[in-house]
Amino acid sequence: MTMREGGCLCGAVRYRLQGEPLMARVCWCRVCQKNSANGTVNAIVPAAALEVHGDTAHYSSVADSGNLITRAFCPRCGCHLYAASAANPQIRVIRIGTLDDPSSIRPTHNIWTASAPAWACLDPALTQVPGQPAPPPRP
Repeated sequence: MTMREGGCLCGAVRYRLQGEPLMARVCWCRVCQKNSANGTVNAIVPAAALEVHGDTAHYSSVADSGNLITRAFCPRCGCHLYAASAANPQIRVIRIGTLDDPSSIRPTHNIWTASAPAWACLDPALTQVPGQPAPPPRP
């Protein structure tokens, strides 16, 4: 079974991810853009596959999809690590950039492309979805 590790900028929070993601995609919704000043690259994983070490702080808000999303981040450095959706509590959305080896997961979709800024670099090899895509398959 594949195991990946990652963590926050300061190292206070570390995590392990076991198995392969259900999917990976770049999100261009306005909330993700505000979180990162760009699109965010995310892996959708079963909640049971994620093991977190260290204290996280949480912030909940309604996403462009209309779902209540709770984001977990390091209270020390502010690095956003993962999110959970009230609509799909069995999954977590990991920020791929927080992996020790972010190249180990490759996105296949650009989502919320209708919200992307004019300067966004959208990889034409990825499937383009203008809004909210269908939910991932249940783990």
